[in-house]
Amino acid sequence: MKSPKPPYQSAPAPQSEVRPNPVRVPLQSGPRHFINRELSWLEFNQRVLEEAMRPDNPLLERLKFYCIVSSNLDEFFEIRVAGLKQQVETGSTECGPDGLTPRQALVAIRRRVLRMVRDHNACWSEQLKPGLARHGIRFLGPKEWNEEDRAWLEHYYRSVVRPVLTPLAIDPAHPFPLLVNRALNLIVRLGVTRRDRRLPRLAVLEVPRVLPRLIRLPRSEARWDYAFLGEVIGHFLTDLFPERVVQGWWPFRVTRNSELYIDEEEVANLLAAVEQELQRRRRGAAVRLEVARHCPAEVRNELLQQLGLSAEDLYLVDGPLNPARLMSLYEEAPLPGLRYPSWVAPIARPFQNQTDLFAVIRQTDVLLHHPYESFESVVTLLQQAAADPDVLAIKQTLYRTGGDPRIVGALMEAVRNGKTVAAVVELRARFDEANNIRWARQLEEAGVHVVYGLVGYKIHCKATLIVRREGDTIRRYVHLGTGNYNPATARQYTDLGMLTCRPEIGEDVTDLFNLLTGMTQFRPLRQLWVAPFDLKSHLLRRIEREAQHAAAGLPARIIGKMNALVDQEVIEALYRASAAGVQIDLIVRGICCLRPGQRGVSESIHVRSIVDRFLEHSRIMYFENGGQPEVFLSSADWMPRNFHRRIEVAFPVLDGNLRDRVIHELLALPLADNVRARVLQADGTWRHARPAPGEPARRSQFEFMERAQVKEAVSLSPRNTSGKIPLRPRPVQD
Repeated sequence: MKSPKPPYQSAPAPQSEVRPNPVRVPLQSGPRHFINRELSWLEFNQRVLEEAMRPDNPLLERLKFYCIVSSNLDEFFEIRVAGLKQQVETGSTECGPDGLTPRQALVAIRRRVLRMVRDHNACWSEQLKPGLARHGIRFLGPKEWNEEDRAWLEHYYRSVVRPVLTPLAIDPAHPFPLLVNRALNLIVRLGVTRRDRRLPRLAVLEVPRVLPRLIRLPRSEARWDYAFLGEVIGHFLTDLFPERVVQGWWPFRVTRNSELYIDEEEVANLLAAVEQELQRRRRGAAVRLEVARHCPAEVRNELLQQLGLSAEDLYLVDGPLNPARLMSLYEEAPLPGLRYPSWVAPIARPFQNQTDLFAVIRQTDVLLHHPYESFESVVTLLQQAAADPDVLAIKQTLYRTGGDPRIVGALMEAVRNGKTVAAVVELRARFDEANNIRWARQLEEAGVHVVYGLVGYKIHCKATLIVRREGDTIRRYVHLGTGNYNPATARQYTDLGMLTCRPEIGEDVTDLFNLLTGMTQFRPLRQLWVAPFDLKSHLLRRIEREAQHAAAGLPARIIGKMNALVDQEVIEALYRASAAGVQIDLIVRGICCLRPGQRGVSESIHVRSIVDRFLEHSRIMYFENGGQPEVFLSSADWMPRNFHRRIEVAFPVLDGNLRDRVIHELLALPLADNVRARVLQADGTWRHARPAPGEPARRSQFEFMERAQVKEAVSLSPRNTSGKIPLRPRPVQD
């Protein structure tokens, strides 16, 4: 199989690139052909919730999914719902591709979220809580405490909790406090007599975030009984209001607009501006109120009024108001039988028993598939580069660095060893801003040249360039990836990384870093596609080329793996390709606004999503190209923000063996998954894939783990010895 030709050449473009007569298939796309972005995301979160409700998942893994659903929904309200509410407030009536105005979208979102909250509550009360109790993990309320529990908790309350509590009255002299985003609070109603009718009737008490939300009661090692901190505070509340009657207390939580608003062209110091905006985030406009279901209506209405919210912003909760705090139980409970067996990724085969990683990369390109192959090879390469006297320079982009100090530590060590080091740090990586600011300061103090990228764009590409002197020549070693330089998430997310020293790739990555540091204007590169400049146009051209090939009777097929598909122009191009006869398979983890299976529009498009043990995060593009397949990996999803507002990179897999591996393994296995895959229907619903009669069950993530443990290289699944990608996902069986 020939290696695909580069997308940019000084010579005339090859025949497959020439488009003298573009295929024009008549297509009248309209709102009925698009799924609303926000509703599609909510369906993804429902798929995560379904994993929490699956009895065949280990119990603590189900608890983890239950927590993730809550965290996902928090961010959804902080960003997406907050943005829609702002559009409504400004009077916007502009419709999206699906035909919904912002107000109509909010109505549909509330209707869908109410169902999700109901399912989420039931998952806790009917499945997880009773299931954990059967394994000795109980959550006891005040009515279930015995005398010893009550005495021990009272001592804990008085010695540890009470000193950090601050009750806040609500009356004309004490306006409603500005509550921190997502903090757990108690609203307290106090009795008032004629004699003290001027005293406040309500008070707010923030549950201290500095204390553990779960309090483990003293028990034998075999029993794990907990009390919730909020319930402990509520039980002993009378201690804070002497000579007052506490008529009731109820937990609640406020979600606020958390988007950062920074005019980069107007600020002199981006780092300082981001820091200042982070402080405002915690006090943004309220967008959601969550309250315990048993809270009286008059108290709920008072909270809504004080927060400037309406009844449409109220959600009643049965169970923990901040389930994310239960993740500590998932991580700490010594019950390994309730989790998946621990997974330790092996070193990728080319690097096994090798001490000089540079020598390996000189011989061959290396493809890393995380978390099935260890991310430690990337860390080791950086550490070797930092210590190697022949390495002259290191350049790297950092989007989400995480808490592992080895990546930035290697960059700082390289400076101490006299090398030129540049780090392009994205300060606006959502909800990682504070962490990135801290690392940026440390890097600057160590002497690293820290750059914050281009004005108006987030730097989302993942690239490392190592410049090394080898005899009389200079060689450039490159790592390009679909995921972040974060060893922690590399154990939880499925991602791809490529290591190469091909001169044409090294030259492109050099130009990319010169662009990011502001030294050059963009000019088309030899192998890489770069957003916002030409990535989308390259993608559209290849989709159109497949349509031409189909019209000419040549092999034509597109496979795309991504996290989200939103861009209207790309979706319409896929519709035209489908109408021309191109077979299209999309593996979309989250949002998908494309509606498959529509007669005359998208009949040959099939969409599936996999939610399983690891978070699907890799991005892959496959184009049949008339029998000369092209494969690209990318940091970008097919969304307007990735195409137009971020610096993203797509890069080709040029090595024929690695390209075969991507085609026949990394794409074929997810397309054959019939255990954890869901298939998108034309009406926007998702249905579980099921094995056809006589067909074996295929669970792609577990098969990847099995393959990673095989000592000898395996290019084809023993269950798919033909080496062909399944032409179609198996039919959904009810």
